[in-house]
Amino acid sequence: MSSEQSDLPPTITLTTDFGLSDSYVAQICGVIISINPQARIVDISHGVLPHQILQATYLTQAAWPCFPSGAVHLAVVDPGVGSDRRPIVLHTLQGVFVGPDNGVLSAALPDNVRPDEPRRIPLPAQTNAFEISNARYIQERVSNTFHGRDVFAPAAAHLALGVAPEELGAPVHEVMALPPIQAMQQADGAFEAKVVHIDRFGNVISDIRSRDLPDGGFSVEAGERKMRGPFSTYAELDGVGALVGSSGYLEIAVPNGSAAGLLDIQIGAPVRLQPDT
Repeated sequence: MSSEQSDLPPTITLTTDFGLSDSYVAQICGVIISINPQARIVDISHGVLPHQILQATYLTQAAWPCFPSGAVHLAVVDPGVGSDRRPIVLHTLQGVFVGPDNGVLSAALPDNVRPDEPRRIPLPAQTNAFEISNARYIQERVSNTFHGRDVFAPAAAHLALGVAPEELGAPVHEVMALPPIQAMQQADGAFEAKVVHIDRFGNVISDIRSRDLPDGGFSVEAGERKMRGPFSTYAELDGVGALVGSSGYLEIAVPNGSAAGLLDIQIGAPVRLQPDT
C-alpha cells in the first residue's frame, strides 16, 4: 500500500443478496461503524438475486480493481449459513476478501488457478486464508441465520482497523472456487455461454469475454431470438444487438429498453455466439 493510500480512511465494500427492503444491510453497516467509526462503506450491490453466488462473484470481480489495495471486500451470498461451511478471510496482494467459503470469494483468485468446475483448490502463491473463529473478532452472540452481521461484518471492521488476518483464526490451505467467468470456444468456433448478470437497465451480460471474441461479425442466439454483433455503443443499436460492455464481457442490449424483458431471459439462461463464415 502506498503512503498516500495508507492515509485514507479504511474502505469496506459490501456485496450481498439482502436487497434494501429489509434492515439486514443496515444492521451490517451498524456493526461495522460501531467497531470502526472511520470506515468508509461502499456498496457494490445488494441486488444480487437470492443465493446467486456466480452473480455475486461477477459483480465483486468487476468492482474490486477500482479500489485501493488496502480495501476490505465483504461478500455475503450464503445459502449454507449455519452449516459446516467455513467463514474465511482471503488475504491477497490486491486486497482482503471476507465471506463464506462457498465460492463467492472466487473474485479474489486469478483465472489461471480457478478450476473447470466448482471444487476446492489449493491457495495460489501470495494468497493466504484464515478461518474466522477467534471470538475476539466476532459478535458475542452469533445467530445461526445471520453470519453477515455477527461474523463477517465484525471481522471486516477489525481488518480495516489493521488487525492482521492471521489473528482471526487458524490457517486455511484450500478454498472453494468457481470456474473463471469465461465461455469456452467450441471446435466449430462458436461459444456456448450463459447469462451471468442482468443490470438495472435490462442489459443481459454473458460470460463471453471481449478478448475471446472472433474477428469480424457474429450472430448471438438467446431467449429464442437471434441478433447481430458486434456494435460499439448502445446508441448504435437499431433494435436488440450485442456489444462489449464496460466490464469487458459481451452483453445484449436494446436502445432505451430492457433486453432481458424483450427476450424474457434470466440469469443462467444459455447464450450461443456463432461467428460469421
